Amino acid sequence: MTGIATVFVLTLFAAMLPGPDFAVVSRNALVSGRRAGVLTAVGIAAGLLVHAGYAIAGIGVAVSQSILLFNILKWVGAAYLIFLGLSMIHSASAGQGTLVDEGADLAPMGPWQALRWGFFTNATNVKATFFTLSIFTQVATPETPLSLKLAFGATTSITCFLWFSAVALFLSRPSVRRAYLSLKVWMERIFGALIAGFGVTLAFARQPG
Repeated sequence: MTGIATVFVLTLFAAMLPGPDFAVVSRNALVSGRRAGVLTAVGIAAGLLVHAGYAIAGIGVAVSQSILLFNILKWVGAAYLIFLGLSMIHSASAGQGTLVDEGADLAPMGPWQALRWGFFTNATNVKATFFTLSIFTQVATPETPLSLKLAFGATTSITCFLWFSAVALFLSRPSVRRAYLSLKVWMERIFGALIAGFGVTLAFARQPG
């Protein structure tokens, strides 16, 4: 239980830091409502399972030691974030009307699109791979049972889902979204710039070690 508690605390602190995951959940909850925000959180949680799988299978170590693998993951992730951010900036337009209930959408987003945004934002982030790997090296050893390693991976995923779902539920409140509507164009551009900026930062990330 001590190991699981450690994983929970470290993951929660990391999730609370500003990053691309926080940006996409916030944007989707504000623009498309509660369901889109929560489904984006589900996608992020699924992406973390990918990183946990890397750590358990030893792929994370291989990536950390291979310049080629590291750069492939880094550039794929950077390209996705930059494309997503620039697309948001390009499509930003002034919202009309007033939100009358929490289900009203400024820009309706299908469930698969919300899941896809969350999943690929997290799964293609090589920094998340190394964060997960760093957690596993602190709580697991070669002798750690596979079942416990799987529990560690599930803990990282569930923790992020709970945190980002809470963010989505708060930001999808009608009063919050109504305030967002008055600044929609500029906020959409800001979110786009932030996400693209995270992509640029990722592109310049250096291999650990």
